[in-house]
Amino acid sequence: MDIIPAIDIIEGKCVRLTEGDYAQKTIYNEHPLEVAKAFEDAGIQRLHLVDLDGAKAGKVTNWKVLEDIAAGTNLIIDFGGGIKSDEDLLIVLNSGAKMATIGSLAVKQPAIFEAWLTKYGKERFLLGADVKGEKIAIGGWLETTEENIFDFIKANIQKGVQQLFCTDISKDGKLEGPSIELYTKIIHQFPELYFIASGGVSAMEDIHALRAIGCKGVIVGKAIYEGRIKINELC
Repeated sequence: MDIIPAIDIIEGKCVRLTEGDYAQKTIYNEHPLEVAKAFEDAGIQRLHLVDLDGAKAGKVTNWKVLEDIAAGTNLIIDFGGGIKSDEDLLIVLNSGAKMATIGSLAVKQPAIFEAWLTKYGKERFLLGADVKGEKIAIGGWLETTEENIFDFIKANIQKGVQQLFCTDISKDGKLEGPSIELYTKIIHQFPELYFIASGGVSAMEDIHALRAIGCKGVIVGKAIYEGRIKINELC
């Protein structure tokens, strides 16, 4: 199982939110490259980089952070937040991201996302599904839709999506454990999917539990920054 640390960016700084609330923000490091290098030095290979300013504004904003980390490390980076246009997408891919993380656009403008999969290659995209009560949430978690997570996954697998991560917003940043029940249902229903769990990981025991149910990867954030999981434990 891939362990994928997360770096969330607001105003160029490494932060974490609680339950996706921009008012509940904690700044952990003003230099995200330092954090990324520490992950790489510990043996981590992948990085989940999130432009929270971009997600809120609907336009890629912190691409310079991506550029710095891509130039300063050999990490396999997926980058998301505010990718709404071909211009945004090309900025991300040209700034060093291996994959563009797409969430809201796949919900609101599925035809554009499908066209991107064909034009740029399915392997260049990581689909993010943020949920509240099994309903898809979009816009940096600020809006909950009526679309069911299972219908969403099925439709996008049919379009060729290969990798997907799911975040239960009610768990995110609260260190209360991941949504094992929800993720188990998803894995059983879509065994061919490279499924990555996200949200709520509080200790190595949570990572072991996610591995046991068949997750292919797990995104870990606040538990690292709060010292509940040591970086050298992840490899």
